[in-house]
Amino acid sequence: MIKKAPVSMIMTEPVITLNTNDNLEKAEFLFKHNHIRHIPVVSDDAVVGMLSYTDLLRLSFGDVTNNSDDSTDVLVYNMFTIDQVMKKQIITVSRSNSIKDVAKILAVEEFHALPVVDRNKLVGIVTTTDLIKYLLLQF
Repeated sequence: MIKKAPVSMIMTEPVITLNTNDNLEKAEFLFKHNHIRHIPVVSDDAVVGMLSYTDLLRLSFGDVTNNSDDSTDVLVYNMFTIDQVMKKQIITVSRSNSIKDVAKILAVEEFHALPVVDRNKLVGIVTTTDLIKYLLLQF
């Protein structure tokens, strides 16, 4: 294992993002189509929030009922904006932060994803899955 290995070694890039003016239907499509669970919300490449699939599930009835009729979800999604649902108080890291530092943040803060920024511009995302994959390669 490389001591002080930078998070840039394991982060995902490019990043799938949303804007605050996008709708929750688009967010659901991106989550399902790309098999991801976290999407940074940006304004001119600056991170303003984070939306998780769990945030959508809190609003949605579809995954609970296994109902194939998406009209209920659409109705609920139209009642909220991304800005209302996303987490606004987020922690970001830079690509030079060590993987160990990122692991500490994920463990202590109980986050599952952190945006990676350089000069206030989103350049990647690191998730618990990225961290686990890295650890598995070490064995």
